[in-house]
Parts: sequence; C-alpha cells; structure tokens
Amino acid sequence: MPGRNFLFVPGPTNVPERILRAMDRAMEDHRSSAFPTLTAALLHDLKKVFRTTAGQAFIFPATGTGGWEAALVNTLSPGDRVLAPRYGQFSHLWIDLAQRHGLRVDIIDVEWGEGAPAERIEEILTADTQHEIKGVLVVHNETATGVTSDIAAVRAAMDAARHPALLYVDGVSSIGSLEFRMDEWNVDLAITGSQKGLMLPAGLGLVCASPQALAARERAKCPRVFFDFGDMIKANATGYFPYTPSIPMLYGLRESLDMLLEEGLENVCARHHRLADGVRAAVRAWGLKLCAKAPRWHSDTVSAILVPDGFNAADVIDVAFRRYNLALGAGLARLAGKLFRIGHLGDLNELMLLGAIAGAEMAMRDVGIKVTPGAGVAAAAEHYRGTAAPLPPRPAAAPSPDAPLPGGGKPATPRAAVRT
Repeated sequence: MPGRNFLFVPGPTNVPERILRAMDRAMEDHRSSAFPTLTAALLHDLKKVFRTTAGQAFIFPATGTGGWEAALVNTLSPGDRVLAPRYGQFSHLWIDLAQRHGLRVDIIDVEWGEGAPAERIEEILTADTQHEIKGVLVVHNETATGVTSDIAAVRAAMDAARHPALLYVDGVSSIGSLEFRMDEWNVDLAITGSQKGLMLPAGLGLVCASPQALAARERAKCPRVFFDFGDMIKANATGYFPYTPSIPMLYGLRESLDMLLEEGLENVCARHHRLADGVRAAVRAWGLKLCAKAPRWHSDTVSAILVPDGFNAADVIDVAFRRYNLALGAGLARLAGKLFRIGHLGDLNELMLLGAIAGAEMAMRDVGIKVTPGAGVAAAAEHYRGTAAPLPPRPAAAPSPDAPLPGGGKPATPRAAVRT
C-alpha cells in the first residue's frame, strides 16, 4: 500500500527520525573505557524524566513487564501482602505477575472506566494496624480503558492512614507524556517502558527506586538474577552493566532524553493534553462516549472510544487497517469488541492526529456506524486552531542582490558573473 502506515495504537508509538538515526550505528565494545560516559549521562538524565533527585534509575533490556517484575522481586518476599486496585487489563496483569511470585494480593475490584479509589485504599490501610500490607500497586495510566489515576491522591491516602507500605506505580504509558512527580508524590518504585512516551522501540524496562525501596532490598527474599538491583548498582557505579546491554537502544534513549528535555517536560505534558482534548472533541462530535466514566479520569495519552450497541469495534479496526493503513488499538479482555483506542502519545502533532481521526471516522462509516461525515475532524481541527500558540516571528528575508547598500549605491557585480 502506498504512503506511510498511520500508527495510532497506544504503544509502540512512532519513532522520530532523530532517534532512528541515533540508533543506526555500528556495534561497539560495551567494556571499553569510553562506554561509561554514555551510561553515566543516561542514568543522570533519566532521573529528570522521573522527576527525582533522591531516586536511583535502572535500565534493563526488557519491557514494562520486566520493570514490574524488577520492582517487586527486589523489594518483597514470597508471602508478603500487597494491595492492588484492578480497573483494566494492565492492572490485572500486574496482579497476576505478583501472584505468580508468591505474593498475596488484596484486590480492590473497580469498574473498568474508573481509576484507583484513594478513599478505599485509605480505609484498607487504616484497618491494617499490624502493617501486614507491604506495598500498594497502582497503574497510573490504564491503557486498556483510557483512564488516568490520581497518584498524588493515593499517596495522600497512604499518608492519612499512617501506613509504611511502599508505593509502586506503573507509569508505562504516562512517564514522558503526562505529569509525573516521583519525589513530590513520594513514589517508591516507578516503572516505564521505552516504547511509549520515550518514543523508542520496545526493548528497555526502566525502573526508578526511592531510598526506602533500596533499603527494602536488604530484606527482600524473592529470587532474582537478571533483574537484581544489587548487580546493577555495582556495575552502574563504574559506568557498565552486569551483562550485555542493547547498545542501539541506549543511543536511542540518549536522543529521546535530549528531545524531551529540549522541549521541556512541562511543554511535553501541555502538548499531550491539548492534542488529547482535540480527540475528545471529535468523540463528542461523533455522538459517542469514552470508556472513562468522568472527565477526571480522562487520559491524555489514549482515548478508548465505545462503539454503539450492535456494532463490533473489531470491524472498525480491521477496516481502518486494511483499507486506510491506519492502526488503531483494540479493546482488551472484557472490552474486546466494545471499543477501539486512539493512542495519542509520543512523537505527534495536530495534523498527524487529524489523519487518525479522519481514518477512524471513515472506517466507522464503512461498517455502518452513523457519524456525520467530517464532524470529528472539524471539531478537532477547530480545537487545535483555537488553542494554537501564537505564530513565531517571520524569519528576516535575505537582502536582494540589487538592494541598495546603506548610504546608497549597489553591490558590485561578482567578477565571475561579468560578461567578456
């Protein structure tokens, strides 16, 4: 099919040309005396993205799932109790991983479309007077439902309960796109993956641990080898890794961090919010609803859009892909067939999103969903026009070769241009 594929799943996301060029390099000796220069700068600048000065960053050749595992096995022991709200497929999978490691998970089942219930967390932790619960597991941005939870409210609930449990946060589809403040929210373990807001291919699991989390490592008894913080700490201190790292991914991460810091994290978050608001305007214009039950849960990185009763969202996704070369996210688990998802995170702008909105609109009409032609595109476009930043000054034009010089006269004709 001619033209480019429009990738609008909520991960993996588009990889910018700058990052692709940075990764396109020959292999090198990861034990050379020059290699620590790359490692030290990466670990230092990663802390800026996590918004921490006290935390310690780790880079594993893995994915966000590997980050989940690393966070749990380095700080807990088999039989430990943890508390986890379940409100989407990814919170469900994290619970499953914890249970497979022999952890006892107290599950708070929440309607899919809502976020972490801070009040309920406070009640449970307050009742745990013996402090048997060792951790609280929260997915910041539940990609399956397009819901963002209030991590600051969860921390406030834990503090109100005066409970010492560690706070574990899955920031896989939030860090690098949404506001995330590890130190301010007193997050103990923050986890992300390379393929979302960091704009890289999948392949890196990134974890940042607080001093309290690192202290818990000393008493944790879960088996660990590949994901051992201790091995990483020893090797990273000298600028190396305990095993062979993914060298192209590290150079891509270097470029990713440069891009995020050049734009400014506050600007990155504002861009994602503005672009997401345009998608939400399109959904309203279509007469459809989001899976997120209320505006306070709306995600700025993915919109999960419910199709009308009697239609299968899988058909919309299939037509969008086969006819218009547009990749949309599918509904997962209990939401399969009920919704499609537009991912709007990472390297993207207004016109890219308008293309995705147009393709989704055409695919919906093709399968018989009655949406007004152009309604979603127009609503989003008007939102983007109305919220656009002022135009920068026009660049100064280069002077004409025939323009008079200051004080009169004209430039001399170059000798090579004189006819003889």
